[in-house]
Amino acid sequence: MGAEAAISVRHAEELAKTLKALAHPIRLRLVSLLAHEPDGEACVCAISAEFGVTGPTISHHLRLLREAGVLACERRGTWVYYRLNPDVLDPVLQAIPLTSTSPSIIVD
Repeated sequence: MGAEAAISVRHAEELAKTLKALAHPIRLRLVSLLAHEPDGEACVCAISAEFGVTGPTISHHLRLLREAGVLACERRGTWVYYRLNPDVLDPVLQAIPLTSTSPSIIVD
């Protein structure tokens, strides 16, 4: 049944932690915004301006992503700059490769 190509139980557990951290609309948008930043990073002040929620709410979501290893950050003066951690995100993207025998995915 193709089990030789399936991910291991341990790998699935590790990926599930990352997916759990991503499983919120605000956190998905945060990751998407950072993925589209020309410099690959953004200041928390610029990130916060993109959302209609309070600063503490954005800080909470950034903290969860940081704790899961999805984001890295660096303090520069009074501001914190965030960037994606590809070492954590790449395995998530590669965990379920689509093959020619995979069902088609329809995007609206």
